[in-house]
Amino acid sequence: MRIIAGSLKGRRLKSPTWEGLRPTSDKLRESLFNILAPRIAGARVLDGYAGTGAAGLEALSRGAASVTFVELDPRACTLIEENLRACGVADGYVIIRAGMARALPQLRAAGSTFDIALLDPPYDSPPDAQLPAIADLLAPGGVAVVEHAKRRPSAERIDRLLRVREVVSGDSALTFYTVS
Repeated sequence: MRIIAGSLKGRRLKSPTWEGLRPTSDKLRESLFNILAPRIAGARVLDGYAGTGAAGLEALSRGAASVTFVELDPRACTLIEENLRACGVADGYVIIRAGMARALPQLRAAGSTFDIALLDPPYDSPPDAQLPAIADLLAPGGVAVVEHAKRRPSAERIDRLLRVREVVSGDSALTFYTVS
């Protein structure tokens, strides 16, 4: 795993040494950020189900103003911290050790808003479980992107969110939602 573009381009990231954490492939992350490229500079990004932190680090590398990493697994939180240190990132981020169901109300209560929400829930969970709450955190014009197994189709509409794009690569899919 590596950072694909931006100020941290080429930096290697540590991968998990345990079962159960499935990092987004470099190819799929590259596709994601090529699509998001016009939105990244200065963006406030939520990296939900952050895992290794690769998506959030890619956003920081490409000029995001800040990234909020949300991850429940303490081993993954440690891995995110190690990857941030290895890349020399000292500020512009927050790591919240919590599940998304607990973190989202806390973020809303704090008045947090995001231009981009990147969500990579476990592949065996419904891909849209937290999306209604995400809609409340998106800034005007914001986008939520859900990575999921291609075999689990995404809904066209979830509460106030409308699917605007879907990209399939191998067994994975990226579904893009905006607030309608």
